[in-house]
Amino acid sequence: MASLNVGNLGEYLREQRRTAQLSLRQLADAAGVSNPYLSQIERGLRKPSAEVLQQVAKALRISAETLYVRAGILDEKEREELETRAVILADPSINERQKQVLLQIYDSFRKENAADAAAADEDAVPPSS
Repeated sequence: MASLNVGNLGEYLREQRRTAQLSLRQLADAAGVSNPYLSQIERGLRKPSAEVLQQVAKALRISAETLYVRAGILDEKEREELETRAVILADPSINERQKQVLLQIYDSFRKENAADAAAADEDAVPPSS
């Protein structure tokens, strides 16, 4: 699917709904929210809760984290980390112990890279006189 370039959450939701070929009423029913409320979200008149965004994402079969980023609930780096974890946990070809080991390795790499980045930032700052 082509990358969407929309400015806000409501526009993004409307585009996702149209791509899924759902009417406003169909999406509202599938997400368990009222038709007028969903319309207000699409028009940028209401800011939905994380719970409502999760229901809408499930109905659209898209990532709730993507909607959280669009709504300003989650930043992009947090979304990427959550999606990586979700992919590991959802992989049916590895067992639970292997999933936990992979997550531990992933966490250790993230911590190591964060420490390296912090050290590089400290080295880049000139000492004050």
